[in-house]
Amino acid sequence: MQLIDNYNRKHSYLRISVTDRCNLRCFYCLPKDEDIIWKPKNKLLSFEEIEKLSRIFVSLGVDKIRITGGEPLVRNALPQLLKSLGKLKQSGLKTLAMTTNGLLLAKHAHAISQAGVTHLNVSIDSLQRDRFEKITGRDQLSDVLSGVEAAVKCGFPSIKLNVVVIAGVNDDEILDMIEYANGLAQNRSMINVRFIEFMPFVGNGWNIEKVIPYTQILQQIESKYKVTPLKAEPSAVAKDFAVDGYDTSVSFITSMTESFCSTCNRLRLTADGSIKPCLFDSSEISLRDLLRNNTSEEVIIQTILDALKLKPEAHEPAEDLAADYNNRSMIQIGG
Repeated sequence: MQLIDNYNRKHSYLRISVTDRCNLRCFYCLPKDEDIIWKPKNKLLSFEEIEKLSRIFVSLGVDKIRITGGEPLVRNALPQLLKSLGKLKQSGLKTLAMTTNGLLLAKHAHAISQAGVTHLNVSIDSLQRDRFEKITGRDQLSDVLSGVEAAVKCGFPSIKLNVVVIAGVNDDEILDMIEYANGLAQNRSMINVRFIEFMPFVGNGWNIEKVIPYTQILQQIESKYKVTPLKAEPSAVAKDFAVDGYDTSVSFITSMTESFCSTCNRLRLTADGSIKPCLFDSSEISLRDLLRNNTSEEVIIQTILDALKLKPEAHEPAEDLAADYNNRSMIQIGG
């Protein structure tokens, strides 16, 4: 049995949010605090529930799991969960990944590496202290930089730096980010910088004027560096380029200007246990409730297949997404 939707897209990638809480307040992800009602602990999936659902998904062909949040490292004893998920590599899982804002990474990098995480993404939207604070609501850039350095020393096979580019906010730091990555890459084989187009979610102040198309970012990069396109897998969301002469690569997530819906292979599991087939669509079904009602594994599998049928062929135009207040905010869905 495989996870194939109505448009013949095979799904092999599951993103699991372990918490909706975060120790940053990035405006593009988190609406104003008064607009968010944090889920109580008993509403979140337990580690045991996450492990059970992960095992089911792997049995259905999922070979990559990414742990997200909120900020996953604020969840107590996270390495314990990661270690358990890592054991699924004996059952077909190929990649265990995690996305973090880096604040707690210096403390936990070694533990998550030992637990089996091989692919690590760190969000860092500015290298300027005052600007970082303006974007994130916290004056903790130094903690993120220390976390990245710790990750480099641990030798993760893949380290990616996620940069959400927003016009008039940080679009003048494109080359600075590459210079920073070049410095890190001297101590390892490769650092990837991922420039992400600003996406619309509830309460994040999105408008089309704030979106910097990837083609403009690429032009900035090519003003200083020679880059070469890299071959990507058919389901890859990023457009990848090698920076010639450096152990660095750059990628572009073009959700707004060139969507990749036709090859999407991703499913999401929210922190409170709902399967969400599309990031930009409000459709979702609770798997947590089935688990807690001691529903059979066969019914859970059928519910997952039913959820797949809800996945649209493509997301709505960006302006319509910005006006959709039925969908959750980014922090509630999972990064």
